[in-house]
Amino acid sequence: MLLDVQGQSAYCYTGGKPLDTSLPAIVFIHGAQNDHSVWALQSRYFAHHGYAVLAVDLPGHGRSRGPALASVPAMAQWLLAVLDAAGIQQAALCGHSMGSLIALEASHQAPTRVSRLALLGSTYPMKVSPALLDTARKDEASAIDMVNIYSHASLTGRSASPGVNTTGVAQRLMQRMSAINPQQLFFTDFTACNEYANGEAAAQAVQCPTLLLCGARDMMTPPKSARLLAASMAHAKMVTVNSGHSMMSEQPDAVLDHLLTFMQS
Repeated sequence: MLLDVQGQSAYCYTGGKPLDTSLPAIVFIHGAQNDHSVWALQSRYFAHHGYAVLAVDLPGHGRSRGPALASVPAMAQWLLAVLDAAGIQQAALCGHSMGSLIALEASHQAPTRVSRLALLGSTYPMKVSPALLDTARKDEASAIDMVNIYSHASLTGRSASPGVNTTGVAQRLMQRMSAINPQQLFFTDFTACNEYANGEAAAQAVQCPTLLLCGARDMMTPPKSARLLAASMAHAKMVTVNSGHSMMSEQPDAVLDHLLTFMQS
């Protein structure tokens, strides 16, 4: 589905079902150098089981037009504008990595519009090493290789889906994002994560039920780094799955089960 958001065309995957705004809504937000496709299983399941689903492509990513936004607050404002354009008054926000910061900030900007928060592969502060930032600025292909290695618990690419190599799929997706938007997309996204400074205040202000879903073998945002974030929230529950940072592809069923339990609780 294409929406007019802030004067640009924004793409939202609706899970194979027409968007029905009378249903409870859930919005899926991808991380750096990704698009809506990382939520393929989860978004499709919810859309076919009684939810209005929007899995967004952030500006400059996937099929959404316009330049990539340079800060988490700007991305959160854009996300709230997506809800306006879709006619959704309130939604659960489910974000991965950079997307989790966007969800958290959106809940701070408009708390009455967020019914639940699911933060996957999240931490605050979400600092990025100077070496990775420098590589992303100077040699994006090498930065993609680095992040792809650190995002997966198994470098063999073993997947729960027969015939699918998770590391290969993730690398090709990031390479495709570079081809779509050659304006240092990787550097822009990671700089936004690194510079986001409102996470503690946003976390302390959260009043809705919150799930922090962590990969037990995540080297990008290790579970121990998420404990401070969880402790700042009054209504947060923290659980882990046996995966690296790319948990939606490495443990798709476990992620779906936890999200479903959270949404129905």
